[in-house]
Amino acid sequence: MPEGDRSSLACVSVIIPNWNGAEYLPACLDSLRKQTHEEHRVILVDNGSGDGSLELLSTRYPEVQVIALPENRGFAGAVNVGIKASDDPVIALLNNDTEADSGWLTALMKAMEAYPEAGSVASKILLFDRRNVFHSAGDYYRSDGTPGNRGVWQEDLGQYNREEMIFGACGGAAAYRRPMLEDIGLFEESFFAFCEDVDLAWRAQLAGYKCVYAPQAIVYHRLSATGGGTTASYFTGRNTVWVMARNYPQNLLRRNWPKVLLAQTRIAVDALRAWRGEAARARLRGQWDGLRSWGRLHLQGQPARDQRRVSDDYLTTLLVD
Repeated sequence: MPEGDRSSLACVSVIIPNWNGAEYLPACLDSLRKQTHEEHRVILVDNGSGDGSLELLSTRYPEVQVIALPENRGFAGAVNVGIKASDDPVIALLNNDTEADSGWLTALMKAMEAYPEAGSVASKILLFDRRNVFHSAGDYYRSDGTPGNRGVWQEDLGQYNREEMIFGACGGAAAYRRPMLEDIGLFEESFFAFCEDVDLAWRAQLAGYKCVYAPQAIVYHRLSATGGGTTASYFTGRNTVWVMARNYPQNLLRRNWPKVLLAQTRIAVDALRAWRGEAARARLRGQWDGLRSWGRLHLQGQPARDQRRVSDDYLTTLLVD
């Protein structure tokens, strides 16, 4: 089982992808100025914003390293640019529409040090406007091929206050070891947005890198403030299928195919029932595009599946029903 490098873990780069998020950036960047873990730098990758984001950054946040892209390369493309611009041993990702608790980075780094077998650390993400309600306590993955956020919409009553190993981290607020990323590769840019963190979590687990949930690493998220609607529905429909095609091991897929088929059928039926809604039609288009490109995506993921370092039995323990 691979272990991360425990030396020189103090330095961390916080990567923020931004697209027309000027309205939300002050809360995000002000919260990073208050972090108790001082050995960090902030890299913001702008996806061709036209709302004054760059002017705001230059006048109010000179400490932020800004990389301005000429076009929108999505979450995955922007994050990868930021990772390549850094040489720090730990990479933290943070959505632009968030506010991080002052101890967020400290908690992430403590978890990194305490769990050398973990290649990533998941945050406790609560809603920005209802700070006792969960958006995510890390990600789970169902045996039927559908991912989800642990605890989503639940009131925070202490049920997710324990450090524990989970399937993966929500990329909106997470930390990753650089050696792991160098081993398994960065985010898959063809996903553009949505589920690219699930794809990365699968590749990490296949390679033997675990993910630990750190409940003291708290972030507040304005849900879908800078992304949502029909675009989100399309990419979610397509990329959910793509994650399966690229990563789900053949033996497990053969075992669970009735569940997978039922789940995809339910998604399609729900979309057809809400056909008059643009988001429902977009979800169905995404699902269809994902299914018809299954073969190509399956071949893309074959090297990671063939070179995996863990057993089917271990992977089965990660899947929930």
